[in-house]
Amino acid sequence: MRDCYCTVNLDQEEVFRTKIVEKSLCPFYGEDFYCEIPRSFRHLAFYIFDRDVFRRDSIIGKVAILKEDLQKYHNRDTWFQLQHVDADSEVQGKVHLELRLSEVITDTGVICHKLATRVLECQGLPIVNGQCDPYATVTLAGPYRLVEIAFLLILVKDIQSHIFSHIYTYSLTSLCCRVDLWNASNLKFGDEFLGELRLPLKCLRQSSSYEAWYFLQPRDNGNKSLKPDDLGSLRLNVVYTEDHVFPSDYYSPLRDLLLKSADVEPVSASAAHILGEVCREKQEAAIPLVRLFLHYGKIVPFISAIANAEVKRTQDPNTIFRGNSLTSKCIDETMKLAGMHYLQVTLKPIIDEICQLHKPCEIDPVKLKDAENLENNRENLRQYVDQIFTVITKSGVSCPTVMCDIFFSLRESAAIRFQDDPDVRYTAVSSFIFLRFFAPAILSPNLFHLTPSSPQTLTLISKTIQTLGSLSKSKSASFKESYMAIFYDYFNEQKYADAVKNFLDLISSSGRRDHKIIEQPILLKEGFMIKRAQGRKRFGMKNFKKRWFRLTNHEFTYQKSKGDHPLCSIPIENILAVEKLEEESFKMKNMFQVIQPERVLYIQANNCVEAKDWIDILTKVSQCNKKRLTVYHPSAYLNGHWLCCKATADNTPGCTPCTGGLPANIQLDIDGDRETERIYSLYNLYMTKLEKMQEACGSKSVYDGPEQEEYSTFVIDDPQATYKTLKQIVASVKNLEQEHAQYKRDKFKKTKYGSQEHPIGDKSFQSYIRQQSEISAHSI
Repeated sequence: MRDCYCTVNLDQEEVFRTKIVEKSLCPFYGEDFYCEIPRSFRHLAFYIFDRDVFRRDSIIGKVAILKEDLQKYHNRDTWFQLQHVDADSEVQGKVHLELRLSEVITDTGVICHKLATRVLECQGLPIVNGQCDPYATVTLAGPYRLVEIAFLLILVKDIQSHIFSHIYTYSLTSLCCRVDLWNASNLKFGDEFLGELRLPLKCLRQSSSYEAWYFLQPRDNGNKSLKPDDLGSLRLNVVYTEDHVFPSDYYSPLRDLLLKSADVEPVSASAAHILGEVCREKQEAAIPLVRLFLHYGKIVPFISAIANAEVKRTQDPNTIFRGNSLTSKCIDETMKLAGMHYLQVTLKPIIDEICQLHKPCEIDPVKLKDAENLENNRENLRQYVDQIFTVITKSGVSCPTVMCDIFFSLRESAAIRFQDDPDVRYTAVSSFIFLRFFAPAILSPNLFHLTPSSPQTLTLISKTIQTLGSLSKSKSASFKESYMAIFYDYFNEQKYADAVKNFLDLISSSGRRDHKIIEQPILLKEGFMIKRAQGRKRFGMKNFKKRWFRLTNHEFTYQKSKGDHPLCSIPIENILAVEKLEEESFKMKNMFQVIQPERVLYIQANNCVEAKDWIDILTKVSQCNKKRLTVYHPSAYLNGHWLCCKATADNTPGCTPCTGGLPANIQLDIDGDRETERIYSLYNLYMTKLEKMQEACGSKSVYDGPEQEEYSTFVIDDPQATYKTLKQIVASVKNLEQEHAQYKRDKFKKTKYGSQEHPIGDKSFQSYIRQQSEISAHSI
């Protein structure tokens, strides 16, 4: 048996390593790795290693896929035979050579030839043991065996220009120049081979310089005859996309058409919705659409529009957002992008603890080990579920603003559509935040960069959290396993349902005015604190008084005691900033300030934790306000001046940048042009479906009978509006297609085979030349 792991490499550079599967000859990894490829490469390689505790891990075999072949295997499971690995076949990088062949007449009158070889530079050589100290040897290989005339180039850290000349009398047709690259090693095993080139001299013209870039090649070591199935095979699913992105102006027509999708009535006639209709998988459309709309700050209105349309088509409130629609895929993708930091701060500490402590949590009586006690295991699992449930339901103030705004619109749409169902406003949100965000992250933390391992305990926790968050009526019945139903009895208390509802209320609240028409006020936090009198009257006392504070998603109020009539009410939209107050202002700790248009309310909390809680939650509910400040005064205005900056006017703009409160809006590194190029590629790929959809629009607009089956796959609410959008999409796509074709033709004319961009040995460029030769009269 073997303890195996797999590495993913760009050529020979390792970029990812799986976990070790112990004592198995058929290891299953099930691990996903995604990366932006930061450099050019020739092979995407996968190496299988056998771990050795005492010696260096041994390589069992590899799969190396040429870059130009990746598209053949795009997004489908494929079994690859493992190939043998030897030092002579592991090469990467390229070398820049210059050769000159000239005739020389010797003193005796014999005509000989002179070969001058210049090794100019190398690029992309592999790093060996953290560094690379390369040198080259130039060898003249003659007929029969080798007639070796070798020149050693001692090069440390960098290849420089070296010229070596040699006069020989062999036939031109029988000689070739061989350049070998080596890494100088201090190890006793000798220097490492990096690659070679073989150049027949018959290719060189007399008295002219020949200069080109070459890809290094493996050494021809006799190609040991080994059966390809000796080593086993590796199952991979590779998804590879490569986009050639034009300058931004090229994309303006298509980008503008996409970005106005949220304003199109009905939304099913919009360019973005149409993309979801023609793509084979909704996920295919959702990824670039979400990234594009996030980049331009329009994701919330877009998702609100498509979600509202989906809710209107939903007949049963119990099935709301349960399908794999464009809406659900777009929200999933948004949560994945905007919520990664939120998951890290919420779940990572407790998941790390679970993985490190390895407490026994198996509750299936059949799978119990001899030394384990079922009740102890249940208690361990119950404590873990309680811990995770608590950190989730207390994390509302950390939920990214963009997610809260989306949840608000989902809640609003569902409440209007199903007015007789009081719970639908919760289930519309919980179906995403619990079922499609927290539960998957607990189940597979490696996919969310929380931890590399996924113990069975997390599967049990994920099932329980998913059920707790679903707010279903008969929760025990939702478990297939009887032992899970028994375990869930621990959590049938009302306090769990209340905690879920309070959490959902907070993350689906919004600071906008218009929601008051639809929603009842939701209590978010309340308690006693001390406030400084605001001094509305010129001669009023500005003393400190204990008051009962109450925060809802509509307003922030205080009264003398709980239940009394409010003495002061501050609408949420009037809160311009919430910040700490420097202690020296009033010589009091745990103070913060709620800044309004005309005055500032100074408040002292009971302790530092409570002060932070109030600041966080007040910042959260007011973060969408349009007039939020960017600067504030960290100290109070006393005795005719601001203590912080000494300015005398009480309306002087702040002197310190606002903290912004929470990392609610994580800035994403998104290239809008690249996403538009990706969307263009999808439209282009599914052009026949776009044309079919145009036919369907024409049929629907003139034919009023039962829907024709061949067109029933498309959602078309307004045939005329949809047809108009389709016409614009097709025109934009065809214009971009022409630009791409022209770019390729120009590149074909200008690019030289053997240049640094396309070295000799670049099979992808050779393939490209063949394609162009078939469709073009140009020659290279």
